[in-house]
Amino acid sequence: MDKKLSKRLAEIVDALPLFDGIRILEIGCGPGAAAREVSKRIGTGYILAIDRSAKAIQQAIAGSQAETASGRLAFRHVAVENFELQADEAPFDLAFAIRVGALDGRHPEIEARALAKIAKALTKKGKLFIDGGNPLKEIPLP
Repeated sequence: MDKKLSKRLAEIVDALPLFDGIRILEIGCGPGAAAREVSKRIGTGYILAIDRSAKAIQQAIAGSQAETASGRLAFRHVAVENFELQADEAPFDLAFAIRVGALDGRHPEIEARALAKIAKALTKKGKLFIDGGNPLKEIPLP
Protein backbone atom coordinates (compact mmCIF):
# COMPACT_ATOMS: atom_id res chain seq x y z
CA MET A 1 0.00 0.00 0.00
CA ASP A 2 1.14 3.57 -0.79
CA LYS A 3 2.79 4.96 2.36
CA LYS A 4 1.06 8.31 1.74
CA LEU A 5 -2.42 6.76 1.76
CA SER A 6 -4.34 7.78 4.88
CA LYS A 7 -6.55 5.28 6.72
CA ARG A 8 -9.63 7.14 5.40
CA LEU A 9 -8.42 7.03 1.77
CA ALA A 10 -7.49 3.35 2.14
CA GLU A 11 -11.03 2.57 3.41
CA ILE A 12 -12.56 4.46 0.47
CA VAL A 13 -10.37 2.70 -2.11
CA ASP A 14 -11.11 -0.68 -0.44
CA ALA A 15 -14.87 0.07 -0.74
CA LEU A 16 -14.78 0.74 -4.50
CA PRO A 17 -16.11 -2.17 -6.61
CA LEU A 18 -12.88 -2.57 -8.59
CA PHE A 19 -12.15 -5.34 -11.08
CA ASP A 20 -9.60 -6.17 -13.76
CA GLY A 21 -10.14 -4.01 -16.83
CA ILE A 22 -12.43 -1.41 -15.23
CA ARG A 23 -12.32 2.21 -16.45
CA ILE A 24 -12.47 4.75 -13.62
CA LEU A 25 -12.82 8.52 -13.42
CA GLU A 26 -11.59 10.10 -10.20
CA ILE A 27 -12.98 13.58 -9.66
CA GLY A 28 -10.90 15.93 -7.52
CA CYS A 29 -7.78 13.78 -7.31
CA GLY A 30 -5.59 16.28 -5.45
CA PRO A 31 -1.99 15.01 -5.33
CA GLY A 32 -3.08 11.60 -6.68
CA ALA A 33 -2.69 9.22 -3.71
CA ALA A 34 -6.02 7.43 -4.23
CA ALA A 35 -5.54 7.30 -8.01
CA ARG A 36 -2.13 5.64 -7.59
CA GLU A 37 -3.57 3.04 -5.23
CA VAL A 38 -6.54 2.33 -7.53
CA SER A 39 -4.19 1.94 -10.51
CA LYS A 40 -2.44 -0.91 -8.67
CA ARG A 41 -5.72 -2.80 -8.19
CA ILE A 42 -7.33 -2.75 -11.64
CA GLY A 43 -5.09 -5.06 -13.68
CA THR A 44 -5.52 -4.01 -17.30
CA GLY A 45 -7.90 -1.22 -16.28
CA TYR A 46 -7.44 2.52 -16.55
CA ILE A 47 -8.02 5.48 -14.26
CA LEU A 48 -8.27 9.10 -15.36
CA ALA A 49 -7.90 11.47 -12.41
CA ILE A 50 -9.04 15.07 -12.81
CA ASP A 51 -8.75 18.17 -10.65
CA ARG A 52 -9.61 21.85 -11.08
CA SER A 53 -6.27 22.81 -9.46
CA ALA A 54 -3.31 23.02 -11.84
CA LYS A 55 -0.97 22.73 -8.84
CA ALA A 56 -2.66 19.51 -7.67
CA ILE A 57 -2.35 18.00 -11.15
CA GLN A 58 1.35 18.97 -11.29
CA GLN A 59 1.92 17.29 -7.90
CA ALA A 60 -0.05 14.21 -8.97
CA ILE A 61 1.93 13.82 -12.21
CA ALA A 62 5.25 14.34 -10.40
CA GLY A 63 4.38 11.68 -7.80
CA SER A 64 2.98 9.13 -10.24
CA GLN A 65 5.68 8.55 -12.85
CA ALA A 66 5.67 4.73 -12.63
CA GLU A 67 1.87 4.49 -12.72
CA THR A 68 1.48 6.88 -15.67
CA ALA A 69 4.30 5.10 -17.55
CA SER A 70 2.32 1.85 -17.17
CA GLY A 71 -0.56 3.36 -19.15
CA ARG A 72 -3.04 2.60 -16.35
CA LEU A 73 -3.18 6.15 -14.95
CA ALA A 74 -3.50 9.60 -16.48
CA PHE A 75 -4.25 13.05 -15.11
CA ARG A 76 -6.15 15.96 -16.61
CA HIS A 77 -6.52 19.55 -15.41
CA VAL A 78 -10.25 20.26 -15.67
CA ALA A 79 -13.14 21.16 -13.37
CA VAL A 80 -15.76 18.41 -13.21
CA GLU A 81 -18.55 20.74 -14.39
CA ASN A 82 -16.51 21.31 -17.59
CA PHE A 83 -15.39 17.69 -18.10
CA GLU A 84 -16.01 16.10 -21.50
CA LEU A 85 -14.86 12.79 -22.93
CA GLN A 86 -12.29 13.35 -25.64
CA ALA A 87 -13.16 12.22 -29.17
CA ASP A 88 -11.33 8.87 -28.89
CA GLU A 89 -12.08 8.27 -25.20
CA ALA A 90 -14.28 5.35 -24.11
CA PRO A 91 -16.82 5.98 -21.34
CA PHE A 92 -16.00 5.07 -17.74
CA ASP A 93 -17.54 2.25 -15.67
CA LEU A 94 -17.27 4.09 -12.39
CA ALA A 95 -16.57 7.57 -11.06
CA PHE A 96 -15.67 8.57 -7.53
CA ALA A 97 -15.12 11.84 -5.72
CA ILE A 98 -13.76 12.57 -2.25
CA ARG A 99 -14.27 16.00 -0.68
CA VAL A 100 -15.35 17.66 -3.93
CA GLY A 101 -17.05 21.02 -3.39
CA ALA A 102 -18.99 20.78 -6.67
CA LEU A 103 -20.75 17.64 -5.36
CA ASP A 104 -21.30 18.44 -1.67
CA GLY A 105 -24.61 20.29 -1.97
CA ARG A 106 -23.27 23.80 -1.36
CA HIS A 107 -23.40 24.87 -5.01
CA PRO A 108 -26.59 23.37 -6.54
CA GLU A 109 -26.16 24.97 -9.99
CA ILE A 110 -22.55 23.73 -10.32
CA GLU A 111 -23.58 20.34 -8.93
CA ALA A 112 -26.35 19.96 -11.55
CA ARG A 113 -23.87 20.71 -14.36
CA ALA A 114 -21.27 18.38 -12.82
CA LEU A 115 -23.72 15.47 -12.47
CA ALA A 116 -24.83 15.90 -16.10
CA LYS A 117 -21.17 15.84 -17.27
CA ILE A 118 -20.42 12.77 -15.13
CA ALA A 119 -23.50 10.94 -16.45
CA LYS A 120 -22.37 11.62 -20.05
CA ALA A 121 -18.87 10.29 -19.27
CA LEU A 122 -20.09 6.97 -17.82
CA THR A 123 -21.39 3.80 -19.46
CA LYS A 124 -25.13 3.09 -19.20
CA LYS A 125 -24.47 1.00 -16.08
CA GLY A 126 -21.87 3.43 -14.73
CA LYS A 127 -21.99 4.45 -11.07
CA LEU A 128 -20.88 7.51 -9.12
CA PHE A 129 -19.63 7.18 -5.54
CA ILE A 130 -18.77 10.02 -3.16
CA ASP A 131 -17.50 10.14 0.40
CA GLY A 132 -19.96 10.60 3.23
CA GLY A 133 -21.37 7.09 3.40
CA ASN A 134 -19.75 4.22 5.27
CA PRO A 135 -17.28 5.11 3.74
CA LEU A 136 -18.95 5.74 0.35
CA LYS A 137 -22.42 6.47 -0.94
CA GLU A 138 -23.73 6.05 -4.46
CA ILE A 139 -25.22 9.15 -6.06
CA PRO A 140 -28.02 8.63 -8.60
CA LEU A 141 -27.26 10.22 -11.95
CA PRO A 142 -29.65 12.09 -14.26
